[in-house]
Amino acid sequence: MENRTGLTYMNRKLSGLSITDDSSSAFSECNSDRSGEFPPSSSENRRLFLSCAAEDPDELIRHLVSHLDSSSCSVEEQKQAAMEIRLLTKDKPENRIKLARAGAIKPLISLVSSSDPELQEHGVTAVLNLSLCDENKELIASSGAIKPLVRALKSGTPTAKENAACALLRLSQIEDNKIAIGRSGAIPLLVSLLETGGFRGKKDAATALYSLCSAKENKTRAVESGVMKPLVELMADLDSNMVDKSAYVMNLLMSAPESKPAVVEEGGVPVLVEIVEMGTQRQKEMGVSILLQLCEESVVYRTMVAREGGIPPVVAMSQSCKSRAKQKAEALIELLRQPRQQQQQQLDCNRS
Repeated sequence: MENRTGLTYMNRKLSGLSITDDSSSAFSECNSDRSGEFPPSSSENRRLFLSCAAEDPDELIRHLVSHLDSSSCSVEEQKQAAMEIRLLTKDKPENRIKLARAGAIKPLISLVSSSDPELQEHGVTAVLNLSLCDENKELIASSGAIKPLVRALKSGTPTAKENAACALLRLSQIEDNKIAIGRSGAIPLLVSLLETGGFRGKKDAATALYSLCSAKENKTRAVESGVMKPLVELMADLDSNMVDKSAYVMNLLMSAPESKPAVVEEGGVPVLVEIVEMGTQRQKEMGVSILLQLCEESVVYRTMVAREGGIPPVVAMSQSCKSRAKQKAEALIELLRQPRQQQQQQLDCNRS
């Protein structure tokens, strides 16, 4: 703690303020901010900002919101204001509510469409942080955030893409938004992020797809966008830390008719059999659930699973699990044995 006088922050004269540094490295939900992501040169302004926030937080919030307007402020002033809002809202729920009520949402959405990558990233992340408050989600969507977030998902910085995916996830938790987000072109972009993004990008994309694909038409969009390829690849790597999330997304998609041939075409059958044999208990249960849906209406797929050695691990699982998982395993065993029984009956008929 130290005292200074005669300092200026964002064109405001500060005097007699107690200045403390921010020692918090906690991230908000969806990991919207990263420790050490801002340059050291901003540390003095950051100290001044914190002291000003402590002195009169409501007045400072109004001041920051007013500096988001491009008609009256420079790009650098917008960046500074958006960055501070981004940081103010990363782990403080009360600030998310205050900033929304102060009118921050619409100008931040405008920044999401900025051609300046840094300004866009600050805008996307601030919108994400505000969306972490349930009270704000409907207002963010109704203020026109979906299409700009989709554009950021397409052409933003890696961090902007990840945070746009997470913001769309939050907005999709309102049922009416699922269709709007799907129709805005988000699904193919999320599939691309799942395939080419870093670990955090893949995780956010998978979670967003899982939420969006509870809507029937989004399931079809996801399958037609090629989602089975990255899902199978991620599930094939048992050390990827993405097996569970990928399996949940695939299991959700299996109710779409297009999904079954897509899983087979991408080499999903041997991967699913391996998961039932080698995965964790949860992964085994998801693998059985997916295989059961795959085999329910297709003798061809049952034969493929049986030929891949699917029966022994499913039998072993049926003997070790309980309740619903056990019932699914037993149902799958019955289906997998049918082709063999039919072949045997045909042989018997030929002999007679």
